[in-house]
Amino acid sequence: MRDDLRVAGLLPVVDPYGSGATIAPSVLSVAGNDAVVDWVQVELRIHPTNPLAVASASGLIQRDGDIVATDGSSPLAFIAAPGTYRVVVKHRNHLAIMGSTAYAITATPVGLDYRVATTPMHVRPAPNNDLPRKTIGSWAVMWAGNVHDDDRLRYVGANNDRDPILLAIGGSTPSATITGYHAADVNLDGVVKYVGNNNDRDPILVNIGGSTP
Repeated sequence: MRDDLRVAGLLPVVDPYGSGATIAPSVLSVAGNDAVVDWVQVELRIHPTNPLAVASASGLIQRDGDIVATDGSSPLAFIAAPGTYRVVVKHRNHLAIMGSTAYAITATPVGLDYRVATTPMHVRPAPNNDLPRKTIGSWAVMWAGNVHDDDRLRYVGANNDRDPILLAIGGSTPSATITGYHAADVNLDGVVKYVGNNNDRDPILVNIGGSTP
């Protein structure tokens, strides 16, 4: 994954999910596969249809897809009793994902790899039974473009994910851009663009199929 936000110095040092956690400057100086891409939030849940999290922890996702604690290397830790939990991964402008398997979580670190296509994932009941992840090459990834921060991608209509991009750049001049840490920055390059090369609007249309807005 790209780490433009880190390179440009745009990643917030304080956790945007509100835990109060911070990133040490030394962590943000790391380049290569372990470079920090962004903050993520990981939740433990008991029941697949109950959105209530038993515990949550904010972590950092690296270029190679690893999620680590804010020291840049340790596993995430949760304040929760040992038990069997489903694990949810959330990102500020991607659709959340949850494994369909309940894992035994204890004081001993457990490794889960949601990048592997064969890892079973929770699928919502019909008619909302779209694939929970997108496949790019040999990897399974989260769906990008959830700018409105709900449970689906929309290109047009009420609560769509395209309009917030236009609003973020001012709402009246489609060719305008802004730089910074914004949910409307779908491709995570540090620039919010509505038109032109590397704009943030096109990935949403592509992800819903590309032909039926």
